[in-house]
Amino acid sequence: MEAPRAILWDWDNTLVDGWRAITAASNVAFAAFGLPTWTETETRARAVGSIRDTFPKLFGPDWERARALFFEAFDSLHLDWLRSMPGAEAALVVAAAWPQGIVSNKTGHYLRREVAHLRWESRFGALVGAGDASADKPHPAPIWHALTMIGMRPDPTIWYVGDTGSDIRAARAAGCTAVLLGDASHEGGIEGLRTRGSEPDLHYADASALAARLRALRGDAASLD
Repeated sequence: MEAPRAILWDWDNTLVDGWRAITAASNVAFAAFGLPTWTETETRARAVGSIRDTFPKLFGPDWERARALFFEAFDSLHLDWLRSMPGAEAALVVAAAWPQGIVSNKTGHYLRREVAHLRWESRFGALVGAGDASADKPHPAPIWHALTMIGMRPDPTIWYVGDTGSDIRAARAAGCTAVLLGDASHEGGIEGLRTRGSEPDLHYADASALAARLRALRGDAASLD
């Protein structure tokens, strides 16, 4: 396997666990509109797009009011409940052999605030969130935007690592290698992704497994210098 030239990462459920805050803030908006609230498991399965793409479908013409309620709640608690995913920081250390960036459907200023909270800013040459590009994932625009920021063009040596079918589709649409992290159980597993045309190019069970593979590839690349 050829080593990547750069690695782009999804954020939520790939490098960090922020679902507790996302669920709580979503439920504030749902309650205000008299809609059923979601469990964290339901949020993980259903919140697969950016707010500007999903809220109009959930709340109709009043979606901007729902968005304001969500952000008011989210702003007060998201940093307190933010946690890195198991093995994520170790994977980022190994991946520092290559240029790295984040492409997330989390609103851009919240993404950057969370990266700063974890003191990870120096790891990334690009931090692209929802609203930072002309469209959000699964459109390829945010991946292309991140690559422009780090001075690279899309091709299969660019890895995009994420946990959802939306991430897989975005990577493929951008012309990059789609790397699935985790079991995609919230989307019916690998078979569920396959039936939706979202089968990954590469798959690693968790961040530790990915780190081990990157460590080997880093050694292979260094031996060619």
